[in-house]
Amino acid sequence: MDASQRSAFWQLQGCVVLWGFTSILGRLITLPALALVVWRMALAALLLACLPKVWRGLHRMDAPALRRHAFAGGVIALHWLAFYSAIKLANASVAVACLAVASVFAAIIEPFVTGRRHERRELLLGVLAVPGVWLLVGGIPKEMLGGVAAGIVAAVLTATYASLNKRYWSATAEPAAVTALQLGCGTLLLLAIGLPVLGGETLLTPPGQSDLGWLLVLSIVCTIAPLLMWLRALQHVSAFTTQLSLNLEPVYAIVLAALVFREHQELTPQFYLGVVVILATVFLQPRNAPD
Repeated sequence: MDASQRSAFWQLQGCVVLWGFTSILGRLITLPALALVVWRMALAALLLACLPKVWRGLHRMDAPALRRHAFAGGVIALHWLAFYSAIKLANASVAVACLAVASVFAAIIEPFVTGRRHERRELLLGVLAVPGVWLLVGGIPKEMLGGVAAGIVAAVLTATYASLNKRYWSATAEPAAVTALQLGCGTLLLLAIGLPVLGGETLLTPPGQSDLGWLLVLSIVCTIAPLLMWLRALQHVSAFTTQLSLNLEPVYAIVLAALVFREHQELTPQFYLGVVVILATVFLQPRNAPD
């Protein structure tokens, strides 16, 4: 790794720490998953729209770039919908543990999107994370299986989103403008899906004071800040590298869930073995993953 790649790798770790809090906030916020994601994305997009550099960056984008980032925004919106559905259907630990398999999907999806060849070592390192995930979620009650399914869908979508950004990212693009565009278009997509299903009263009613406070934390600290860092890091590392780094998110989130919700009372030696497997894939990654 050169200096820029090392810097990007540590930026990714900062993103993972911040994203580790999202599952905790997902449990604290009482809104349904769809309404939660709509408010999260809308608030973040509106806050970014207050920055002049966002509008300058959007003005410099050509029509194909606008369409590509709008599509990526739809993908990340559906990812968050699946992720928070997993939290509501199961719990925070199950939802974040499922995201570790995104490294497997990234190893498959990114070459198709970016046009490079598949790497056996990527597939191997990605597959090494799978037993860790199953160890983490092993023995969950049957009523939580829907949460596992939603978590796997979220993993596929986040790998796709990373690959799209890696393929279409331009070094001249303003990260804040790209983020605002993606969040805004993702909000519109979810509104188009949600309004006919839930109705305006359920989806658009302003959240209560407590939920609004947590939504602002989620939008600013856990959405805008890590997305800007992540988009910059993608200039120097592969989507597979980002997904394998994200294997640390279950560790951070599960520790936080244990502290906040006392989920540690449900943990077993099998859980800790899963943590070791996931950590092993993460620490192998900087040495072995290709640029």
